[in-house]
Amino acid sequence: MKWSIEDFVYGATDGAVTTFAIVTGAFGASLPISVILILGFANLFADGFSMSVGSFLAKKTRKEYIEKERKREEWEIDNLSSQEKNEIREIYEKKGFKDELLDDIVRIITSRRKIWVDTMMKEELGLNDEETKPLDSALTTFTGFNVVGLIPLIPFIAVYMSGLSYISDYDIFITSLSFTAISFFLIGMIKGKIVKKPIFLSGLFTLSIGGLAALVAYCVGYILGIYIR
Repeated sequence: MKWSIEDFVYGATDGAVTTFAIVTGAFGASLPISVILILGFANLFADGFSMSVGSFLAKKTRKEYIEKERKREEWEIDNLSSQEKNEIREIYEKKGFKDELLDDIVRIITSRRKIWVDTMMKEELGLNDEETKPLDSALTTFTGFNVVGLIPLIPFIAVYMSGLSYISDYDIFITSLSFTAISFFLIGMIKGKIVKKPIFLSGLFTLSIGGLAALVAYCVGYILGIYIR
């Protein structure tokens, strides 16, 4: 299986945001630890599966589109070779090649069909056949969602399994908040590195988005906890 860091970060971000939002909402509604864990794990597996299916379908659709465009390019090379050669010439002419060197480039590329098709796909259409397979993308997304999405639940799991009843729900929540904030920031930094943005600012941005989602969830949970009993 080929892992994709982009898919992992995508799943991890959503996993951390949604799970912590559920934890925050449940805490705001003063629900017991057992209920928080039930809601948290239900989100991990249900929402994680939903995201992975969405990722699979998106990648599959793109893969089918790329295959369709590849077949079209192959047909054009077989039936409109002169026109396609001129397109190769124009592509490399724009890159600054000229005279005999340009002629050699066109001759070499068009002498091998696969290279010719690959070049047209990449240079003309901006499509890349070397993309992550749909199933790999789905599994990576699911893994990222569940691994990072589990972090907000770790303090609750630890207290519930150990039976440490003297630890207050508030202390557990603050610990969960700290763990999750760190994970938000690290995910944001990784995202920043991937898209070549300032990693510190990217970390702060992801942290702020996660914090906003948690704040909304807490307010909703708190209000509903007052009026719905």
